[in-house]
Amino acid sequence: MPLKFVLRPNEKVIINGAVIGAGDRPGSFFLYNTANFLRGREVLKEEQIDCIEKKLYFVIQLIYIFPEDAVLNLQRFASILSETRDARPDCRDDLDEIERLVEARNYYRALKICRKMFKGGDASSNASDGAAESPAADPAP
Repeated sequence: MPLKFVLRPNEKVIINGAVIGAGDRPGSFFLYNTANFLRGREVLKEEQIDCIEKKLYFVIQLIYIFPEDAVLNLQRFASILSETRDARPDCRDDLDEIERLVEARNYYRALKICRKMFKGGDASSNASDGAAESPAADPAP
């Protein structure tokens, strides 16, 4: 069963490293095979990093979007995860789950959990609203 997603007018999506954008009207798209994707509202830009949780999210995002650089970014992930554990002992269970998901190459779900840890507890700073929830939406191989 293909994954259907809708892009808002002028919204972008990254699919396997390619940036695709909608025009002036909303558009429906279908993914018929496994692909790594993030909608523009789920992408964190480096200049938006203002806390350790976003730093962790950003490095997972890099691993996910740019698998060719995964070895280096996985090393960075281990270091940032350790920093995050020190800074957020209250999130031990979430961080354990994020680590497990990254080890299993389930980056999309790891990003989803990480977004929940952002300051204030809401992920709206990354506009994660409307993020795909179904297992089919988790394109990690």
